[in-house]
Amino acid sequence: MFIRHSLAVATAAAVAGPAAAGELLLKIDLPRMSVAEYHRPYVAAWIEKAGDQSFAGNLAVWYDIKKRDDGGRKWLKEMRQWWRKGGRELSAPDGVTGATRPAGEHALNLLESRSVAGLAPGRYEVVVEAARENGGREVLRVPFDWPVAKPQAAAAHGDGELAALTLEARP
Repeated sequence: MFIRHSLAVATAAAVAGPAAAGELLLKIDLPRMSVAEYHRPYVAAWIEKAGDQSFAGNLAVWYDIKKRDDGGRKWLKEMRQWWRKGGRELSAPDGVTGATRPAGEHALNLLESRSVAGLAPGRYEVVVEAARENGGREVLRVPFDWPVAKPQAAAAHGDGELAALTLEARP
């Protein structure tokens, strides 16, 4: 499988505006698994409003981008919650997409995301879903307040496809 990395990016100064935090860092830890047939998980990260869990924007989608005949794209709907919330409307995933990632910790600077730049003030959750061929599916959530007025830290621990999810924010 050929690996390519990408994330919806624009310069933080251009998209974040004056209400932006000094840092908004999401860390996704994919566990190392000892199984007979391991496939890297497809992962989607997005933002929801905390109160009603309405979709606020995509952050990242990692899937098999080099599969023959764009075959990797047809499996995106296996990330069921993401697919229902905002995946099916994502007509051209370029800009938020990248290849699957290996086991280990992966950090995303959320200030580089257009989805964060367009948020109205309020309480939100970053939601991450992972699904793996011949494996399971798991969803984790961490809350945050926008704009960031004081340091924040949130974490969630998985028990299958996601080892941990952490969000650190500083004004």
